Amino acid sequence: MIGRLAIVGASGHGKVVADTALECGWQSLTFFDDGAPPRDRFGDWPILGPTAALLASLSEYAGVIVAIGHNRIRLEKTRELAAAGANMVTLVHPRAYVARDVPLGRGTVVLAGAVIQPGSTVGGGVIVNTGATVDHDCALADGVHVCPGAHLAGGVSVGECAWLGIGCVVRQYITIGADVVVGGAAAVMTPVPDGITVVGVPARPMMES
Repeated sequence: MIGRLAIVGASGHGKVVADTALECGWQSLTFFDDGAPPRDRFGDWPILGPTAALLASLSEYAGVIVAIGHNRIRLEKTRELAAAGANMVTLVHPRAYVARDVPLGRGTVVLAGAVIQPGSTVGGGVIVNTGATVDHDCALADGVHVCPGAHLAGGVSVGECAWLGIGCVVRQYITIGADVVVGGAAAVMTPVPDGITVVGVPARPMMES
């Protein structure tokens, strides 16, 4: 891609997003990060300050993407930057598969080995992570994270900022609410209401100790 890509979030996920961006053809990457203490480098790439510094220099970047693992923070920053006029890009790793009819929202990343099948819809600021699969006619709302190796059967609906943990599976036509956390390797067999954490096989609400 011609021009510079700004990546917000110099973390492990940011490293994966940077690699995906390079595989997609972006050649010039610059990071911004709100962490403390501030840093000026992230591996091979410069960190030019916090998000505020990016907001003050948006015209210098052909594209922007937020690479923060926390769902709510990622979505809020994606929306903030889009409202300020940033060109929020979508990245699909060349070794991922996205069916031709699947719309991807702004600021979404689909990482290596992931599959999204026909009839599905994917909102903005979503992560479909390494090796995850989203079968036909699923609906992922804004800010969702489908973690590595998670598998959604057909017709699953996932609410805003839900987190589907590594290696979990979700039965067909299940609805998962907003801000849900599904534990790693859990098997979701029944609907999950908003804000609940479920774990186990079959997945059940996690009891507080």
